[in-house]
Amino acid sequence: MPALNRRMVITGATATGALGLAGCFSTSPNPPLQAAIPSLPSLPQPGSQPSLDPPFETGEAAQPKYADMYAAIEGEPFPVPAIKLAQIDQAFLRKTVSYATREPPGTIVVDPAHHYLYHIEEDGKAMRYGVGVGREGFGWSGEATINSKQEWPDWYPPKEMLERQPELKKKMAELQSGLGMAGGPGNPLGARAMYLWQGKVDTLFRIHGTVEPWTIGKSVSSGCIRMINQDVIDLYGRTPTGTRVVVLGAPSKPAPKVARV
Repeated sequence: MPALNRRMVITGATATGALGLAGCFSTSPNPPLQAAIPSLPSLPQPGSQPSLDPPFETGEAAQPKYADMYAAIEGEPFPVPAIKLAQIDQAFLRKTVSYATREPPGTIVVDPAHHYLYHIEEDGKAMRYGVGVGREGFGWSGEATINSKQEWPDWYPPKEMLERQPELKKKMAELQSGLGMAGGPGNPLGARAMYLWQGKVDTLFRIHGTVEPWTIGKSVSSGCIRMINQDVIDLYGRTPTGTRVVVLGAPSKPAPKVARV
């Protein structure tokens, strides 16, 4: 299994320092409602990431009933309110799509460049979810395994994050595993979290919900993969521990043109 590449070379961070940057938190404000829906972003072509065999989305299924899909969820320990769909680009809402890949069913493939997560299914299909990903300098790519899962998880920000954002300390309390924030409606990890490990090493990166659904489709977090709470609850139910997760790197860029003299 290749090591995660957190693209920290521009800051000169060590591997230990890079791990500490994964805090799953952003300070993105709630934007005004948007009526316009941009077109779908272009997708990577086969062969753009040969080391990870990137898949290729080939089509989409019928339009789902988003009002029902993103309605409030009853029966949870804490409220899961309905999503204001006008705040989110419709291209990033949950949908079954046709998807060509050699990854076996059950695999999770994350495409950070296009802000999508795919749960691979049978017969060339995948459930596609929109995600928020890390800001430049906090991104990563590689392979990992879901070692554990938690509902309404506690959040333990790394000390590096608390040093960068000391105002967060006011929201922390002493919990069973140290200084953190108890699970609940204001917790940055949202309703569910899946913890990514490489062998016996915790990468400190998570797939988790968010209290900021308007950030889906954007690069705003400290490295984790954030999802709408309704979506992460859906994925959580499809995903057992031990699931393989492939995070694609940035698409390869063509060589610059050189002027002839």
